[in-house]
Amino acid sequence: MDPWSESEGKRAHDPIFQCFSQNQNHRQPVENCCKERSVDAVVARSERRTCFLVSGPIIVGAGPSGLAVAACLKEKGIGSLILERSNCIAPLWQLKTYDRLSLHLPRNFCELPLMPFPADYPIYPSKQQFVAYLESYAAHFGISPMYNRTVVRAEYDEQLLLWRVRTQTSGTMGEEVQYVSRWLIVATGENAEAVQPDIDGLQEFPGRVMHTSAYKSGSAFTGKRVLVLGCGNSGMEVCLDLCNHNAEPHIVVRDAVHILPREMLGHSTFGLSMWLLKWLPVHVVDRILLCIARAILGDTARLGLKRPAFGPLELKSLSGKTPVLDVGTFAKIKSGDIKVRPAIRQISGRDVEFVDGQLEDFDAIVLATGYKSNVPFWLKDRELFSEKDGLPRKAFPNGWKGENGLYSVGFTRRGLMGTSIDARRIAYDIEQQWKAKGTHPDVFL
Repeated sequence: MDPWSESEGKRAHDPIFQCFSQNQNHRQPVENCCKERSVDAVVARSERRTCFLVSGPIIVGAGPSGLAVAACLKEKGIGSLILERSNCIAPLWQLKTYDRLSLHLPRNFCELPLMPFPADYPIYPSKQQFVAYLESYAAHFGISPMYNRTVVRAEYDEQLLLWRVRTQTSGTMGEEVQYVSRWLIVATGENAEAVQPDIDGLQEFPGRVMHTSAYKSGSAFTGKRVLVLGCGNSGMEVCLDLCNHNAEPHIVVRDAVHILPREMLGHSTFGLSMWLLKWLPVHVVDRILLCIARAILGDTARLGLKRPAFGPLELKSLSGKTPVLDVGTFAKIKSGDIKVRPAIRQISGRDVEFVDGQLEDFDAIVLATGYKSNVPFWLKDRELFSEKDGLPRKAFPNGWKGENGLYSVGFTRRGLMGTSIDARRIAYDIEQQWKAKGTHPDVFL
């Protein structure tokens, strides 16, 4: 017997399926219809919590990736259920980004599938404009996530051949609700949890310490000496913002870093790179970019910003580390308004000792130390995702699909372009299964 036929047979004898109405305007909690039945051990585990069968895929995360795959599915007549732990779409953008943030790449490289940015948007939309675009996107495709649903566990049920997704609602009661579906799409992304560095003495620092996820504006630091840990795009922009609000920022540059102008030869650096890659190998394009960057910026190493051994595109491909696209920070470094510091040895009170022996006192510390995936904490699957970093084990373009109806979107390390590619692939793959198995895509939770 094939797996589909076996699962259909189990559906006929499982109270979960017997209690689910195909009328999308009426759904009955499983716990209400299981109370007086004798059920097997698998279903008995669900009696203590509300449980719903979802006919379409379950998507975890209502960021750009979750919205993109939901829209691609909707275009094919397939509904889905999005579970989001926060109270809004794109919570990273709305709740955990600084005010001056804008897209680092031109808008045409950041569009979600099936809907372009408004024609009157600038080349580099602001944070507020991008959020407005995402809200319009969700409204256009009729996407309504279920908010305040934190997924605490998701695992494949080998007996039912379905995914069980257990959530906890926010609030004092913390009600547990379980959802069951044939498909599970992980869209929580690479930036789900803030990374906190382990530095001797950081916990005892008497001044203000915050991650960039809590940083909004430099107006709160006017006249303050602020140490920014991390020299990626966020760290560089926070330093620039602090400068613009008359703070005194210092930036810790522990590793080598590529700094490129955001635009070269009248074009976006990213767009120029994509065009050159059509004709030239990566190492040649890297050499061209670095030559132009040196002509525009000069020798960055003399200011404490050494370049990695690999070129920017090759490094991105190998490690996922994105080059810094400069929007004005480098000029402030050259002028001395932003001071570059090496790695930290230890912190004692307000004094920070660096590995070069220098000692400086600071009023505040901003941790621009990035984010990480949280998938290993809740997804009980070790085939598609790595336990080490929570990213797909297979590199792009092969990391979007796992076994038993498990998918990932937004983990390509290629930004929203990678998200769009994976979202389309997932929607197409699920559509083929609808057609092959004769499922009716007009019936959803």
